[in-house]
Amino acid sequence: MSSKDWIEKDFYAVLGVDKAASADDIKKAYRKLARESHPDHNPGDPKAEERFKAASEAYNVLSDAGRRREYDEMRSLFGSGAFRRNARGEGQPGGMPFDVSDMFGGGGGDRRFGGSGFQDLFSSIFTGGQAGGQAAPRGPGRGRDVETEVALDFGDAVRGVTLPLTLRAPGVCETCHGNGAKPGTQPRTCPVCHGAGVTTRNQGSFSFSEPCRNCQGVGTVVEEKCPECHGSGGVTKTRTMNVRFPAGVADGQRIRLAGRGEPGERGGPAGDLFVQVKVRPDELFGRTGDDLTLSVPVTFAEAVLGTDLRVPTLDGAVTLRVPPGTPSGRVLRARGKGVVRRDGQAGDLLVTLDVVVPARLSDEARTALEAFAEQSPPAAREHLDARVRRVS
Repeated sequence: MSSKDWIEKDFYAVLGVDKAASADDIKKAYRKLARESHPDHNPGDPKAEERFKAASEAYNVLSDAGRRREYDEMRSLFGSGAFRRNARGEGQPGGMPFDVSDMFGGGGGDRRFGGSGFQDLFSSIFTGGQAGGQAAPRGPGRGRDVETEVALDFGDAVRGVTLPLTLRAPGVCETCHGNGAKPGTQPRTCPVCHGAGVTTRNQGSFSFSEPCRNCQGVGTVVEEKCPECHGSGGVTKTRTMNVRFPAGVADGQRIRLAGRGEPGERGGPAGDLFVQVKVRPDELFGRTGDDLTLSVPVTFAEAVLGTDLRVPTLDGAVTLRVPPGTPSGRVLRARGKGVVRRDGQAGDLLVTLDVVVPARLSDEARTALEAFAEQSPPAAREHLDARVRRVS
């Protein structure tokens, strides 16, 4: 995506959100649009496919905090008329002459916009990417990134797992191998832009460049189009790939598979595939960072007298010693029975003891408990009794 695209396209409007929208609002808006306009739900509808591609392009920028900040800065800078021309046609901000390269540190440049400095950014907008008005060849465009969602069982997320992932998405046409030309022929250099991908026209002191309309900015034209993809170089097809989810992958984590997204135009580099992980909750275990959590009920007698507890882990069982006089809510730790980290070390299993108070007692149990109550020391409530006496 070029710098000029960032200036001209309102990604917030594409997703239907306000400029101050939160990251969650942006994600919800994108998912709603993606579901409504996905090609699988709108077969044969080119307008829906364009909406889907536009929403993916907008989300690709706005979902990344750094790229969103750069996009906002660029739109604010050029959208507010920061560069105006005076009577002599010279660029100036607000009527004050200056060197535009000074804005980002002169010759050192600022690489935030993907180039070697503000001059390169300025050139890419007005002169097609090179100083002196010479347009640089664009070549086949990079494919868009693709995002999907996968639900994992709790145990698979903790241990790691390799799963086959099936996607119905654009892929490289196998008939023409992505170049869009009929087998036996090749694309030729565009006669209008001579392979540059842009056409340039002079306007005052500037040379203004725009994508070549003859070749759509690719730099080549296909005279005999591939009968399968009709010259696009890609077709929608079902792809199955094995995806490795590392041990300890967390709910909400995104896994990037480089080059496994939408193919580029006419043989250009493919985009990336981002897999959003959703972890199904487990009926017994919870997770806090690299530690697993487990709640275990114990009887009043076990808490008072102490006991040995046999508790499950994801890989078997362990025995934990409950000391005599253990209060409800105490946490016991089984070391190394949690989530294995990348360095090979593992978190712990944290077992919370929950002393269960029976709702009903037999006559024998009640008699025994009353006898116990008579012999047991009273609870330490002296500080509370003192306050009660003062306020009474």
